[in-house]
Amino acid sequence: MRKIKRVYVAGHNGMVGTAIVRSLVARPDIELVLRSREELDLLDAQAVHRFFKDENIQEVYIAAAKVGGIYANGSYPAEFIYENLMLACNLIHASHLAGIKKLLFMGSSCIYPKYSVQPILESMLLTSTLEPINEPYAIAKIAGIKLCESYNHQYGCDYRTIMPTNLYGPNDNFDIENGHVVPALMRRFHEAKMNGDATMVVWGSGEPRREFLYVDDLAEASIHVMDLDSNVIKLHTQPMSSHINIGTGVDCSIGELAELVASVVGFEGVIRFDDSKPDGAPQKLLDVELSKSLGWEYSIPLKQGLELTYAWFLNHQNELRGQ
Repeated sequence: MRKIKRVYVAGHNGMVGTAIVRSLVARPDIELVLRSREELDLLDAQAVHRFFKDENIQEVYIAAAKVGGIYANGSYPAEFIYENLMLACNLIHASHLAGIKKLLFMGSSCIYPKYSVQPILESMLLTSTLEPINEPYAIAKIAGIKLCESYNHQYGCDYRTIMPTNLYGPNDNFDIENGHVVPALMRRFHEAKMNGDATMVVWGSGEPRREFLYVDDLAEASIHVMDLDSNVIKLHTQPMSSHINIGTGVDCSIGELAELVASVVGFEGVIRFDDSKPDGAPQKLLDVELSKSLGWEYSIPLKQGLELTYAWFLNHQNELRGQ
């Protein structure tokens, strides 16, 4: 019989966390340990320390984060840097104190410089200035990467870090102002269709290019990276440069995305762009050769992922009315 591992997924009620739980729950060798925000405040260092001390956990997935789109990042920078720094510090340090040797931390593609050469190699980290609006969030995520690498270097831990590209899928935040681009666009196009609007205005010029990954693909990538032998990880990375890009290697313009979302939703009106709104970085496309060399590639193309996401949205509209 295979040994049962107690695995904690931080942020299991969020978009990423629920996808990881969906993938892990079917595995007979894993016993999931889950706590809601009400049961465990991840910003409370002592509460996190007590939790890890008491629960005999062997592996940790850190999917908890305060996330949002360009509007939210620009409006709440203090909350984005503080909460994400505290989440990383508390969870990684408490794991070390509890003797947990294996952990996966999730960063974000916004850790890379605004004007990175495309596609973005892992080695581009800390080579130039960040995109200003996302900088507080990005700095917190960079700190999480360096925490993992430092604990590995000093204490012999096996803390791994992955950098997902822009994510979307079930359980996303569909708030029009604070959500990421895919769910915000999807909800706005849906409401425009239901209202019979002839025109829908999309923020920005529509010219920036972005890469999008369906969240279930990220969950599979997370588990794949976590299951890799430590010697394989060490062979393909450097001790203080160990993060792994997770994406599709394919991008599209925001204008093309808007047209695709409109098609999936069934909005037949005119799409206009408001270039008085910020665009962010001109392009963010990850180089995914490292993840391919480690045996993982994405499987769900953008149109299929959008269709799955819209079907989920339609089935959960009543729950989302408060957003």
